[in-house]
Formats: sequence, C-alpha cells, structure tokens
Amino acid sequence: MFRMNPIPILYENDEIIVINKPSGLAVQGGQGITHSLDVDFSKELGYKIFLVHRLDKDTAGLMIVAKSAQAANKWTKMIGAKDAKKEYIAICAGSLKNKEGWIKESLVQHGIEKAASTFYRVEKEWDLLVENPQEGQSESIKMSQIRLKLDTGRMHQIRIHLSKQGCPIAGDDQHGNFKINKILKKQMKIKKLLLASVKLSLPVNNKEMVFEIPLPDYMQF
Repeated sequence: MFRMNPIPILYENDEIIVINKPSGLAVQGGQGITHSLDVDFSKELGYKIFLVHRLDKDTAGLMIVAKSAQAANKWTKMIGAKDAKKEYIAICAGSLKNKEGWIKESLVQHGIEKAASTFYRVEKEWDLLVENPQEGQSESIKMSQIRLKLDTGRMHQIRIHLSKQGCPIAGDDQHGNFKINKILKKQMKIKKLLLASVKLSLPVNNKEMVFEIPLPDYMQF
C-alpha cells in the first residue's frame, strides 16, 4: 500500500516546481485512486498545482509541476518542442543485441496507431544467479541497466518498446515477463517497476539547468 510522505522538492521558481515523485503515486486522481500527486501535493503546499507532464504511477523520479494554468500551458509546450529534455534508467530482464540505438516502432493507443521513437544506451549488463526450485538447480538471468531518452511521449512507451525487444523492465506486471518477475519478486524482493526518471534539463532564465538524481535504493544492484 502506498503511504503519502512529503514530496521532495529539488527546485522552485515563480512558475514551476521540480520534484522527485515516488513510485506508487498516481499523478492524477480518478476512480479507485486514493492518493494522487495533483491532490496530495496541492494540499501539502496549500495551493493548487497544475500538471505539466506525466509519469506512470509506478515510475519514480523527476517531474515538473506548475503553479498556474498559464505556466502549465507554457511548460507543456516547451516539453512538446523538446526544449526540456528527460532521461530515464530502466533495469531490465534480458539484453539488447545492439548496445546503443533507436527503437522505432508504432504503438496503438485508444485504437489509433501512433509513431513512437526511443533512444537507448546499455550502461551495464550482468548475470543474476537465482534458484529454480522446479528444476532443483540454479539458473542465470541476464540483466541490463539501460539509459533512455524519448523522442515521442506515448503512454507506457519505454515499457512497451523494451518488452517488444525481448528486454522487458523488471517488475513490469503489465508489459513484462510474468515468470521472471515472479522469480525476482521472491528471491530478490523486487516489488516495484524498476524504471526512474533520473535526469531533467530545463531552459531557465536563458540558461540550461540540469537536475539529476541517483537511482532509488530498490534499483541499485
């Protein structure tokens, strides 16, 4: 169960706040959602905040929220124009043949096929030795740490693209490998989606400001 703690603030000016969203917190309220960033963070601050962009509920990391609807509109357009740049890190069960490149594969969303493009770079790979009780022996699972940049921002884009490449994000119960997730959950105590937004570059007052955070503890291996 998600428990609401104060949202870490990394930067604030008259228009925006840069925060570190925890995994498990939905960005926007809705049916069946007890806690959401738009409601809970507004209560915490004592005034209404406006969403500039979104992260999946189970994705942790850097986000921008705005202090007014006008500022939200301005910064949403800046992200759309790629004036603001975001980078993610995923821990995946599997490996990619090419260690750097683009995944360009259209995604169907709401019945409409849309172009989607993700840049990736494999930062490290290792073999995870786990026990297989059914076979009575150990087996090796190839793991990868991958840095990613989005050229388009489709829903679950990183998760779907990596899954289709045979390298799904560990802990992804929707697009990942159910069998491997079960093993990782039992033996490595991996209970969360291992995806985080770790770097954010923004144009502020005619200069680039770069925010970078370490991986959450549960993603460090």
